[in-house]
Amino acid sequence: MPRQRTGDTRARIQQAALELFAVQGVQQTSLRDIADRLGVTKPALYYHFASREELLNSLVEPMIADFEAYAAAQRAAAPVPPRELLGSYFDLSYRHRETIQLAIRDLSVLHELKLTDRFIGWRRTVAELLVGTEPSLSDVVRCMVALGGLSDCAVMLDHEPVSELREAAVEAAYDSLGRP
Repeated sequence: MPRQRTGDTRARIQQAALELFAVQGVQQTSLRDIADRLGVTKPALYYHFASREELLNSLVEPMIADFEAYAAAQRAAAPVPPRELLGSYFDLSYRHRETIQLAIRDLSVLHELKLTDRFIGWRRTVAELLVGTEPSLSDVVRCMVALGGLSDCAVMLDHEPVSELREAAVEAAYDSLGRP
């Protein structure tokens, strides 16, 4: 039987951790739990991740990098048509739905990794691109409903066909903005 590559093992560890974190919570999941799930020794797990925190960071860092790059790219490309911006925001949220679900289910993740301020900043960037820097209260509320609903659909309705879900969510978010 061919030996697994280190990258494959690392990905298997991350997937097992994500599954256990989702069920048990981050604080209640030990590296022993993850090693047992995979049928490997704890030292084998330590070869890839020195701690649970390092493993958690490895799960979250790709999402952080993507959201940071997305916010910067959207600012640079402005103005972006609202439907296009909403569609790309849906795609980004959908791509990271497992990590976002983890943060929602276990709020300690948001606190431990200081993600709350980052999420607010990313959302603020998209909102500003949609409604400007001095929107009315009505526009702010519509934008919050649009972005919140859109990302909730991308994250929580992951059992639906993605193309249908994307179309329905983007259309509903666009309608929420109250634009003709």
